[in-house]
Amino acid sequence: MKEIKITEQEQNQRLDKFLMKYFHKAPKSFLYKMLRKKRIKYNGKKGEGNEILQQGDTLQLYLSEETMQNFMEQRTIVQAERHFNVIYEDDNLLVVSKPAGLLVHPQKREDKETLIDQILYYLYQKGQFTENSIFSPAICNRLDRNTSGIIIAGKNLKAVQAVNEAIAKRKVKKYYMALVKGKIEKPGELISYLKKDNEKNQVTLYDKEREGTKKIITKYQPIADAENMTLLEIDLVTGRSHQIRAQMQKVGHCIAGDRKYGDEQWNMQFAKELSNQFLHAYRMVWQQKEGALAYLAGKEWVAPLPKNLQNIYDFYFKK
Repeated sequence: MKEIKITEQEQNQRLDKFLMKYFHKAPKSFLYKMLRKKRIKYNGKKGEGNEILQQGDTLQLYLSEETMQNFMEQRTIVQAERHFNVIYEDDNLLVVSKPAGLLVHPQKREDKETLIDQILYYLYQKGQFTENSIFSPAICNRLDRNTSGIIIAGKNLKAVQAVNEAIAKRKVKKYYMALVKGKIEKPGELISYLKKDNEKNQVTLYDKEREGTKKIITKYQPIADAENMTLLEIDLVTGRSHQIRAQMQKVGHCIAGDRKYGDEQWNMQFAKELSNQFLHAYRMVWQQKEGALAYLAGKEWVAPLPKNLQNIYDFYFKK
């Protein structure tokens, strides 16, 4: 018999979810069968699977070593060179600035050294994550590959849950900086309905709700303008794939350097500096006042513009 004691990192999750992580190669049906037959017990008693684990709880595994090994696989830590900058870090969170061109998660088997790989190796080097860790630190928000800026990663389960809850309740304000074509003199709000074609990795916007669409809201505020272009601060109310890029293109103000939704001819003037769109998630404000991360209330994180975007800003707006 093997006993597992639940630590602070593993608490506040369902028993069945924990078992699926622990025996991540095992079918769900097998785990429920072991619970029914009391081959896996919860605090010495029969478990149903829906119990919420608490620190100090114990699990008793009446399974052979061979069975356990068959359903477990040693985690491999990828030695990924770090390309992100650390903006903020504590025992629960790691807030970083992602460079443009870097995938957040692998999309294909051959994708290597993604942001999550780099974060896990960074935490491994600090001794905060090992091959034997049951919980794996997770990224809580996403950015398109060619968008730079702030990413939040939770180091433990309670942090990931708290960040996800705050984002879902729109208690994390996300601001972007974007250079768009044309002159915009007044702040505004854009409301559309988005549908994504995953095969083409492209979205279509509609003015009215349709089957399979999701409502998206973007607010914008002009910061500066010059030579038929405007620098905007964008308040991302909802966060959907390609949202800002597609909405700005829809109203005739495409983003500089955007190859998918942009103006190819206009983009040529930025070719020396831009290999990606001028869109940067530069600021986040934590507004959640309750829960495990209440101590962050009012906290603001800022990621300076990458050098190439700063060069464009200086050239056009600091004359």
